[in-house]
Amino acid sequence: MIVDLAAVEETAKLLYIRALKILPPDIKEGFKRLDAAETDPTGKSILKTMIENIGVAEKTNNLLCQDTGIPIYNVTIGRRVQVDGHALKEAIIKGCERATREHPLRSSIVHPITRVNAHTSSGERIPVINIDFSAEDETLTIEMIPKGSGSENGSFLKMAIPAEGVDAIKTFVVDKVIEAGGRVCPPTIVGVGVGGTADLCMHLAKIAATRALGSRCADAEGAKLEQELSRAVNSLGIGPQGLGGNATAFAVHVETAATHITMNPVAVNIQCHSARRATATFTPKGVELGF
Repeated sequence: MIVDLAAVEETAKLLYIRALKILPPDIKEGFKRLDAAETDPTGKSILKTMIENIGVAEKTNNLLCQDTGIPIYNVTIGRRVQVDGHALKEAIIKGCERATREHPLRSSIVHPITRVNAHTSSGERIPVINIDFSAEDETLTIEMIPKGSGSENGSFLKMAIPAEGVDAIKTFVVDKVIEAGGRVCPPTIVGVGVGGTADLCMHLAKIAATRALGSRCADAEGAKLEQELSRAVNSLGIGPQGLGGNATAFAVHVETAATHITMNPVAVNIQCHSARRATATFTPKGVELGF
């Protein structure tokens, strides 16, 4: 399969807009579950308002949140896919810029020192473009995630001591959820990375935070940790928007990687209640949009 770069550019534009306006079905179901289980009157009221906001945004074709986030594109290239890698990245960047100019969207991206905003949602090394490979035949997938700053500011890393074991991981995660409180717009998805190097561990936490609800860590010990941490986090009483209640998080997700014998890295990356994402799958039959 030869990838049509013009289609990639157009799709990168459409995915950004789609992600900002339509919440994935698994997150909507997550809201229903939290609402059904919430016993705190204030928490119940806030969840009701959030659910109404989702409906209004979709009905009126408006943004779910005013924060258009840092644009992230995750590209997975299957077997027998022919594409110029550099041209692919350029097409995605152009699509991101076009979404901001043509829609238009508020650009949230600035120079890190001068704070100058080019109003393109792009800049040096932004959008973030991650490229991976799969065994799937003649398939290229692009996932777009607009990561809001409120939740991205809820990012933490600790190079724990191996002798502290899994208790260090649990304590760090719970402590950081408490520290973040309502600043990360709960209910959240708490992403946890365990293992790897410092940078890989942070990346794992981002992958975990943006995974679909209902998915589980492929590692058995990681899946067990997900369940334990989910119970712990939702017993903290932080609640929706940090104003009290049971619904602090939709879930805690964990991703793992092998690490060095003298290291025990753990990272946290939090996703806010507006857990936005959109995907497109390219095959010889065409392009299919999804979540």
